Amino acid sequence: MINKILLSFTLVLALVFNSKAQKAPKQKQLPSVALGVGILSFNGDVGNGVNLSSFSRIRGGYNLVIEERIGKYIGVSLNGLYGKLADSDNLKSSSRNFQTNIIQGDLNLVIHFDNDLIFKRNSAFAPYLSAGFGYLMFDPHGDLQDKNGLKYNYWSDGTIRDLAESDTASASAQIIQRDYTYETKLKDSAVNYSRSTFAIPLTAGFNLKLSDKISMNLAATYCLTMTDYIDNYKIGKNDNYIFAHVALKYSFGKAYDDSDPVYQTVDFTSLEKLDTDGDGVNDGDDRCPGTPSGVKVSNHGCPLDDDEDGVPDYRDKELKTAKGMLVDENGVTVTDKQIADRQAQWDSLATERSELFNENPSLAYLKSVDQKAAELRKSNPNAAAYSKIPVALKPADKNNDGYISSEEIAAAIDSFFDGDSAFTVEKLNDLIDYFFEQ
Repeated sequence: MINKILLSFTLVLALVFNSKAQKAPKQKQLPSVALGVGILSFNGDVGNGVNLSSFSRIRGGYNLVIEERIGKYIGVSLNGLYGKLADSDNLKSSSRNFQTNIIQGDLNLVIHFDNDLIFKRNSAFAPYLSAGFGYLMFDPHGDLQDKNGLKYNYWSDGTIRDLAESDTASASAQIIQRDYTYETKLKDSAVNYSRSTFAIPLTAGFNLKLSDKISMNLAATYCLTMTDYIDNYKIGKNDNYIFAHVALKYSFGKAYDDSDPVYQTVDFTSLEKLDTDGDGVNDGDDRCPGTPSGVKVSNHGCPLDDDEDGVPDYRDKELKTAKGMLVDENGVTVTDKQIADRQAQWDSLATERSELFNENPSLAYLKSVDQKAAELRKSNPNAAAYSKIPVALKPADKNNDGYISSEEIAAAIDSFFDGDSAFTVEKLNDLIDYFFEQ
């Protein structure tokens, strides 16, 4: 019977997958993790009789499922289960009971029905089926004595007493109650059976999507085992159990929405390996895109800079600059005298330009100053660094580059005349003065 079930499941899986293999593009998925809780119901040799309480066989359990979905139709999941199985007889001729902790791990193939064939891939309701093969550990114990160590004696009137009904002193027997503490390890007197076995879980369930990444999973698993000793008694068929559970599932997302036709012709594998500048580092990891051909780079795709002066080796004309020294655009050390001379030249030029502006104030003149200042900075970037813009003038620095340009002064003046500026005439004068000082 088990072989037929497995064969049928495999054939269905093969037909569904192969029929779509030519049409479905290769799709990258990220795994999902589900943590759940549920109830286990045992089905075996123990549990005979009428008027049995459902609590005699219902126990709780927890499960963890990690699934990697492969394309639209199938997935592979690794499942873990921890819980208890238990049951009791309710017959005059039988007073058996047991309880066992179980630990099970299994690997499953999953068929998903939200595959754009039966249900849409982005459907809120997403049913699935799965079958797998696992390993189950168990250790049955029985409740054979009360808390005082008195053995249970089941009488024909349905009571439990401290003496056997056939005992000569049975007239003085006292009624005792089960404490439901499973204190006695159960064994088979004739067979030293293994307390682990293989299992075949068959699951049907569905996901209710609550958001893009979170869904609620409801499912039921019928688990066939390869042993008849979970309840410590070997009488008929192998034992099995049902696990009904609900779980909260988190999907770590997917690289793209494969239900959107726009992605069907995109080769994402090639995109991931794209290296535009040919430096050996993929674009996604390249912190310095556009590296010239043939330049040696670090693991992050940036040109090597052995002396760490900020100028890469391939442009550095002084490869062993001392630590902390200022350098020019060619990586050559700039002396204190060169800096002082350039700064004096800069300050003199700023004073001269300020005086000329007072004689002939115009935005055109400010723009010409701006261009000449840019050329000076370009020829020697260490000659004059931007000063810190005063807080009151900071709103004028629209591009937040730490420098007030002629265009930004013009914008501040326009805003003033439009009536929507925080700048007054005094502040505009301060802004122009700062322009020459920076």
